[in-house]
Amino acid sequence: MKKRDLAILNDLQRFRCLTRDNIIDLHFSHLKQPVTSCNTVLKRLRRDGYIEVNTNYQQYLYFVSPAPIKKDSTKIPHFLKIAEFYISLLKFEPSKTFIVEPKYGKGYMEPDAFMIWKRAPFFVEIQRSVYSDKMIKEKIKRYEDYYFSEEWKVEPWQPQNKKVFPAVLVLTDTRYNFDSQYIKFIQVSCIDELIKLSQSKPIKMSGSLKIRV
Repeated sequence: MKKRDLAILNDLQRFRCLTRDNIIDLHFSHLKQPVTSCNTVLKRLRRDGYIEVNTNYQQYLYFVSPAPIKKDSTKIPHFLKIAEFYISLLKFEPSKTFIVEPKYGKGYMEPDAFMIWKRAPFFVEIQRSVYSDKMIKEKIKRYEDYYFSEEWKVEPWQPQNKKVFPAVLVLTDTRYNFDSQYIKFIQVSCIDELIKLSQSKPIKMSGSLKIRV
């Protein structure tokens, strides 16, 4: 199997599902005929049983075979938003690490993604619906519980000489009161806004790490 084929399958596994345009952005955008090339590869992978497709969407949805989620799952728009966010990073710099829905244990937060980007760690929250104050406070508490557990200090990505708790990047069009003296919450509507924010002022993480992008 070609290296690009494996990369497509890995992304379908990681993001649960992708549209054709997502796959073009990730793997074919540098070609002269990206649409034709992508269609040819997807047709072959589907023929050979490596991928599955849901044709009920305006843009077909592709899944690795066997599909990691139901092909009509209500979480499909959520996973597509995560993929779109990841793709938006690529125009600035690829993310060294990008894990979709990492698990940290019962009672702790459940971020949509963990990433290392521009040499800094982030938890990513993509808010597609409006949250109440109570829900925001519960979310903050889960992050703070994980912070006080100090389990994050033994994560394999941690620097040897200085332990850093990731900032929480919240992608939202609604401003919330994320108030914590321990956790850095950054609310932006898109990655371009984060770039502008960090250019005007370095983003400080817990543990004194600063990021400039």
